[in-house]
Amino acid sequence: DQLAKRASQFQSIRIYDRDGGLLNERLGADEGGREGRRTSVPLSRISPFLQQATIATEDANFRNHQGVDPVALLRALYYAIIERSIVSGASTIPQQLVKMILLSPEQTMTRKIREAILATEVSRLYNKEEILALYLNELYYGNLAYGAEAAAHTYFDKDVSELTLGEAALLAGLPQLPAVYDPYTAPDRAKKRQGVVLSLMVEQGYISQQQADDAWLEPLQYTPISFDLKSPHFTLTVRQELETLLPQLLGAESGDINKLGLEVVTTLDPRKQAEAEQTVAQVIGGLAANNASNGALVSIDPRTGEVLALVGSADFDNVEISGQVNMALAPRQPGSSIKPLVYLSTFEQPDAPVDQRWTPGSLVADIEEDFPDGANPPYRPTNYDSREHGVITVRDALASSFNIPAVRALQKTGLPNFLNLAQRLGITTLTRPDYGLSLSLGAGEIPLIEMTGAFATLANQGRYLPPVTIREIRYTTPPPGVDAIICQIGSEKPCGPQVPPEGVQVVSAVDAYLITSILSDNEARTPVFGANSALRLVAPNGQERPAAVKTGTTNDVRDALTLGFTPQLATGVWVGNSDNSPMINLSGVGGAAPIWNRYMTAALADQEPQPFVMPPGVREVEVCADTGTQPSSACPRTRRLPFAEDRLPLPPEKDMYQKVRLDKNSGQLATDLTPPEAIEEKVFKIYPEPYRKWAEEHGIAQPPSNGDGASTSQPEVFIRQPVEGETIWGVLAVIGTANVPNFASFELQYGVSHDPGAFSPPIAPPSGAPVIDGVLGQWDVTGLGDGPYTLRLLVRDQAGAQFESRVRVIIARPTATVEPSPTWTPPA
Repeated sequence: DQLAKRASQFQSIRIYDRDGGLLNERLGADEGGREGRRTSVPLSRISPFLQQATIATEDANFRNHQGVDPVALLRALYYAIIERSIVSGASTIPQQLVKMILLSPEQTMTRKIREAILATEVSRLYNKEEILALYLNELYYGNLAYGAEAAAHTYFDKDVSELTLGEAALLAGLPQLPAVYDPYTAPDRAKKRQGVVLSLMVEQGYISQQQADDAWLEPLQYTPISFDLKSPHFTLTVRQELETLLPQLLGAESGDINKLGLEVVTTLDPRKQAEAEQTVAQVIGGLAANNASNGALVSIDPRTGEVLALVGSADFDNVEISGQVNMALAPRQPGSSIKPLVYLSTFEQPDAPVDQRWTPGSLVADIEEDFPDGANPPYRPTNYDSREHGVITVRDALASSFNIPAVRALQKTGLPNFLNLAQRLGITTLTRPDYGLSLSLGAGEIPLIEMTGAFATLANQGRYLPPVTIREIRYTTPPPGVDAIICQIGSEKPCGPQVPPEGVQVVSAVDAYLITSILSDNEARTPVFGANSALRLVAPNGQERPAAVKTGTTNDVRDALTLGFTPQLATGVWVGNSDNSPMINLSGVGGAAPIWNRYMTAALADQEPQPFVMPPGVREVEVCADTGTQPSSACPRTRRLPFAEDRLPLPPEKDMYQKVRLDKNSGQLATDLTPPEAIEEKVFKIYPEPYRKWAEEHGIAQPPSNGDGASTSQPEVFIRQPVEGETIWGVLAVIGTANVPNFASFELQYGVSHDPGAFSPPIAPPSGAPVIDGVLGQWDVTGLGDGPYTLRLLVRDQAGAQFESRVRVIIARPTATVEPSPTWTPPA
């Protein structure tokens, strides 16, 4: 089968959207650099009209000769010998095939003789159908179309099997002089050439005159010639993925992918993609005054991981904005959009007892202070409004996107736990060794597609599905004995990572739902964003559409983001400048949210609003809205909110709102000796220590601490043993005190060196009981290397405030003592 092997091997790779629309045809190229569209098909898939028209035009005696037409050959020899000129090709189809595949193109008598000999040999070895199939797949039809299938798509945007008689006659007339008969540049000549072909078909009995007349009158609708990319950033992403995916799927059989002849069906939804492209371009066009020139959007079906829309820039062809850079894949700082993942990590806290893990009702102090930050200088974050908001719930802290509580959250959960969570959610770029607490505010760089994938995991109840862009890859014409389908989403041969169809449970459904509940709580975010912001979705019928959403804005306003989801769709939007220049007076809610809202509204217009399904293990509980506990009788406002059944809200006596009995005469707490008529009852929002002073300074009255006006007890946090600078070895009992007002927990950690950049996980599970001058825990140092270490005692109160004590020690294993060997002494 040497002839077939010598035939042109390059074939186009066609990339389609999920509905079958052609996004791009990747042109193939042969070893000689010849580039073009080419898709090899069997003769059974080539229109009989085109087969007949080609034979009638190129080789009327094809079915009868043995490779050479003697009359035509003698005529060619006459001109070559007598006229000394090669003016008549006289080539049969086998001769043309030999010339295209086996011989050089020079016009010489020697080559003509070789052509005739080889054509005869080809006709002996191959039957007519095999020769015709090779020929029709090899012919050049102009406009970079090699082979009949490519020609049908180039000129008429259809498979070659679907050609009408008129279309087939037009194509059959092109190969002799494709540039002369080009229907785009010379439509009149092309039409006349079609008439010649139809006449030849009538003359040779393939069709009747009436059929020829009807075909001549048939209007020909030519497809506009264009090799431009549709949805360019998405399509280029798919092409890049094919370069690595095909060798994985096919192994050594992949070879040069230009020779495979593939059809790639992608996940792209053409309607959603069109809406995304239009929305990004239009909204960015209106932000010139804000010095915002670019935007990107990624939209994922959270139930499958399929990327339904991807826009990498506002204008692919705009050089001034670096439009060809795909900002959907470029790592950028996510700003506050990372905060849901930080709080999610505090809900997990695998090393902490269940009752020490945070909930949406946990109290956290939004009060400025210096935070120890490992090897980095102390970190003192501020809020975007430059205000402090006191002790608030996690729900309010996240919904309002306050910065200080988010830093406390990362401090609580620890960088290792958070980075582990981010990795489970598909975030791959947080790899630097020097991250600090500013990571809680988005200091790390993450691609928009990975952030969108993480949010899609929340929408999918904690089940991660990697974002995928390819639904199916198949051979146009599979090799003998090979399945046409190379890979298919949802099958045993997926076009991406092998994961269960429902995804991998990387986060508990309970914790994912609790974060979703906060992000979809329009009431909770109203004080900051307003009741009718762009974060709220409304269906066409006016019905509220449940949507969980978070914005983000980076320092100096270089990036503005909005990420959000419904049960059916997760979408991330970035707005900024490719050169990282700052924008002017633009935030995530002002720049990215309008794009997110408009796109989501249109993309979901044909779908009914769906609620977020509450998973088993979650229960709605009535709580005091401002404090997250079961309401006391003094609570001014309650709400029914979801909680994990193993982390229900604290009882009413833990509510910050309490009724306190006072002595009207002394202003102190009433006692048993206070006359009944002197007792009055007042409601206080009682702040935990150490924040009572802050509350009083900000006009939030606090009750007296006791009847005689004695001051409130102070935190006591210290390590008594080991002592500073001590050299230690073995298993040590760490002795000290861990006791603060409104105590929550304490833990012991160690760090390498006397100025560690980070600390270990707790050396024992965190303790929920205070210790006064007692054993804090056991520290086994026998598995550690010699050198300087720092032991840290970390104590937390119920508002999330942290207190610590450190002791620097030296670990040194004892030096072995060599005992003298006993010697024998002879008896005296």
